[in-house]
Amino acid sequence: MPTDDAPTPPATRRRRTDAQRNEQALLAAAARVFAASGVNAPIREIAADAGVGVGTIYRHFPTRADLVVAVYRYQVDECAELSTRLLAGPASPAAALHQWVWAFVDFLVTKHGLADLLRPDSHNMSALHDYFLDRLVPACTALLDAARSAGEVQADIAAFEFLRGIGNLCIGGTGDARYDPRHLVDLVLLGLGTDR
Repeated sequence: MPTDDAPTPPATRRRRTDAQRNEQALLAAAARVFAASGVNAPIREIAADAGVGVGTIYRHFPTRADLVVAVYRYQVDECAELSTRLLAGPASPAAALHQWVWAFVDFLVTKHGLADLLRPDSHNMSALHDYFLDRLVPACTALLDAARSAGEVQADIAAFEFLRGIGNLCIGGTGDARYDPRHLVDLVLLGLGTDR
């Protein structure tokens, strides 16, 4: 019988890696479907996008709430990691900040659907909000600091305030064709003194 100190057999490691890759593919598919059709989109639509059976999704995520929470965490991680990739890339810090803000805005479309599924006062919502802040405030801070250091951003704004402002602008964008939060986000970015 293997002990805690025994090395993991290669076949087991490969199965774990495959399972993680499959789960990531499911989460990416669910994020696309939720962004297009909302968090109440049929599970079969997600399964079709992922190229798997409905049963596979339920094996990974027994309830819709489990799936939506997992998608939320996946998208937070993707958004946080994007800031690192953008800062390491060839774009200027201000251009990286712009790209990141638009990815953040796209993410918020799915985020606001989450509140409809989970009670706002639930432990899950509180834990997700903390996770959101722990991952995205440092990511945004790095982008703002880099753009300031390069002289591309003049405004002295904290990442928390910046993210909250963009989030508040995006809340009003659901369900009203007359309102496009991207126009106002554009004005916020112009107010930072950034160039695309």
